[in-house]
Amino acid sequence: MSFDKSAFLEATNVSRETLDNFQTWYDLLVETNAVTNLVGRSTLPDFWFRHAYDSVQVFNHAPQAKRWLDLGAGAGFPGLAIAFLLKAQAEPESEVVLVESIHKKTAFLKQVIEATGAPARALAIRAESLDKDLTFDVVTARAMASLDKLLSYAEPFAKRGAICLFPKGAKHKEELTEAQKSWSFELEVLPSMTSPDAAILKIERLRRVR
Repeated sequence: MSFDKSAFLEATNVSRETLDNFQTWYDLLVETNAVTNLVGRSTLPDFWFRHAYDSVQVFNHAPQAKRWLDLGAGAGFPGLAIAFLLKAQAEPESEVVLVESIHKKTAFLKQVIEATGAPARALAIRAESLDKDLTFDVVTARAMASLDKLLSYAEPFAKRGAICLFPKGAKHKEELTEAQKSWSFELEVLPSMTSPDAAILKIERLRRVR
């Protein structure tokens, strides 16, 4: 049986309003993706599992965090999903900052934010250009770059107390081996709920060693 909207609701137990936000996101994604390539079209039928549920699981590893940074946000995975869940908590000062250098994708993110009232903002800049004095609780990124590169982007915010939650695919062990040549960090490898080969890398106390 396919993992559809009903299965997503059962698995996450989100509110009806939050589910409506996800539906709005999906509808806009289908509409926009027909004319602008945001995600692989073959992945759209599996939106609720491959994109929505996969994004929610990241939030579940830091549900008390208020300020999130999503690097290479693309079509909003996981950043928009996190913003919808923060909206449901109704905590003041909660926000997701979505960083995406491709303007057509940033325009899409802003459209979804406006349509849903999500506590988020999308910045059309490169990750390395982001103000290093900003403070976040969590830095995340999905399918953006190698772990070594991600850590270089996250380092300024990790120094200010942020943890990193990076969903990674089947090659995460190889990426870790390579990254550990240049970085020291505390690591927890969290199993992925959507793929037996994938993992979410929780990284703290990050510092460059060479």
